[in-house]
Amino acid sequence: MSQSTIANRYANALFQLAQEKQIVAEVNVDLEELVKVLETTPELLSLLATPKFSIERKKQIVAEIFASANPIVVSTLELLIEKKRVNEVANLAQQFKQLAAASQGSAEATVFSTRALTDQEKDEISSSFGKLVGKEKLTITNVIEPSILGGVRVQIGNYIFDNTVANKLEGLKRTLVG
Repeated sequence: MSQSTIANRYANALFQLAQEKQIVAEVNVDLEELVKVLETTPELLSLLATPKFSIERKKQIVAEIFASANPIVVSTLELLIEKKRVNEVANLAQQFKQLAAASQGSAEATVFSTRALTDQEKDEISSSFGKLVGKEKLTITNVIEPSILGGVRVQIGNYIFDNTVANKLEGLKRTLVG
């Protein structure tokens, strides 16, 4: 069973529970914070994964550190500790975020450009590319990448729309060289 399949199962279960309790947004925020904490302090993730401490002690540590988090997020983390899947937290959070966005008719998009996009440009990209992938709106993350020379490359899930000068020059090169 692949790691993403495992994370997907946990994320689906957590999403269903959050939907029933109508706390999808809060759970999403708590998961993002949890991932930030684990990324900034890799020692904590190591501690939670190590067999040196008992599962009960690890659960106690999690309960103390994440006392202000939503109880179902803490319970999910405790379950991951029990099942020795604590390394899947980041994948679970990403899957949950996608499920939450899909339920609201939106999707995550990464837009690569040579400069920071204005809010108006982001709105235009969101509406036009959202229609292409069947979503009402896109949540855009702008990545500055000078190597594209001009234009934009939009990545939405598995879709990539490349309208960059670098890509057009590469296409022209292939045409001319053969």
